[in-house]
Amino acid sequence: MARRYRRGFALLALLAALFIAWGSLTPSDELPSNLPWDKLNHFIGYGGLAGLLGLASWRLASTLALSIGYGILMEYAQILVPGRFGGDWADILANSLGALVAVSALAMLRYWLHRHRNIADLS
Repeated sequence: MARRYRRGFALLALLAALFIAWGSLTPSDELPSNLPWDKLNHFIGYGGLAGLLGLASWRLASTLALSIGYGILMEYAQILVPGRFGGDWADILANSLGALVAVSALAMLRYWLHRHRNIADLS
């Protein structure tokens, strides 16, 4: 993938991480009250983060480890935020599953692209 695209995805990943930190570390009374299902937010947020890191050409194992580690860090950092409980294992599971699904999808995409590139080279 072109270097400029990798840099763009890396910048988007950084913005996603900052947005996740803002949402995680904002006191609960300052957050919108009409957000959809909490676990879906976690799943999509960390899936998006992992997907962007993977598209930035990070190794997928590193992408998964970083995304899960960041999710755990944010979850425990919430303990210090007024009105937030933090350390919720269901949130950590949703974060991890989102990252795992994104990394799995990228692994399948990379495999498919590699396989089809090799088939095209044989033609």
